[in-house]
Amino acid sequence: MKTVLVTGGTKGIGKAIAFEFLQQGYEVVINYSSDESAATATQAEFNMLGYCPVLMRADVSDEDQVAEMFADFFRLFDKIDVLVNNAGISRVNVIQDTTADEWDRVFAVNAKGAFLCSRAVTDRMIGAGGGAIINVSSVWGEVGASCEVAYSASKAAVIGFTKALAKELAPSGIRVNCVSPGVIDTEMNAHLTEEEMEDLTEQIPVGRLGSGEDVAKACLYLAEAPYVTGVVLPVGGGFGK
Repeated sequence: MKTVLVTGGTKGIGKAIAFEFLQQGYEVVINYSSDESAATATQAEFNMLGYCPVLMRADVSDEDQVAEMFADFFRLFDKIDVLVNNAGISRVNVIQDTTADEWDRVFAVNAKGAFLCSRAVTDRMIGAGGGAIINVSSVWGEVGASCEVAYSASKAAVIGFTKALAKELAPSGIRVNCVSPGVIDTEMNAHLTEEEMEDLTEQIPVGRLGSGEDVAKACLYLAEAPYVTGVVLPVGGGFGK
C-alpha cells in the first residue's frame, strides 16, 4: 500500500488532495497545525465515505514539531511514497503595512515548512529506492500579486526550492515537482470582493475559477509520473500565461 502525507490537508486545496489520494487507495496522513475542529470534521467526513485517514498535528515551520510528526509517521508506516507540501498562509497588505514578523511568518510556513518536511523524508525515500515530493506554489509565485509581496515571494522561493532539490535528489530516484494553482475557489480567496472575483474570472481563458479537485488531480499525476521531475505544473485554466 502506498503512503502519502499532505500538510495543511484539512481545508481547501489540501483537503481535496487528501481525498484524491484516498480514492486512489493510498494510506493518507493529513497534517494540520491549529484548527482541531476542522481536522476532526474532515476526518469524520472521510470516515463517512469509508476512508480512514490519520490526523497528525504539527506546525510545519517548527523543526521539533516536524521531527516529532515524522517520527510518529514512521512508527505507523515503514515508508513514505509521497509528500505533498501544501500548508500555506497569506498576508494581504501593501508593503508599507507589512511587518517584518508577518514577512517572516509567511516565509516560515510556506518556504521553511517545505524545506523541513522534505528534509525529514529524504533519507527514508533514498533507503526505499525513491519517492515523490510535490510542493504547492502559486501563480503569484510566478507573476507576482500586488499587495501580496510576502506571499508571492515565498511561493517564488518554493519554485526555486523545487527545481534545485529535483536536481539534487534525481540520482536517488526521488522526483520533486511543483504545482502552481491559479485562482482557486477556496477560503484563501475569501478576502476578494465579488467584483474582483468576476474580474479575475474574465481573465481566465477557460472561463471559470479552479477547484481543489483540479489541483488534486495534478498532484496525483506528479506523484505517479515516473519520468517527470523538476517541473512547475500550472493549474490555472491558462490564467497568467
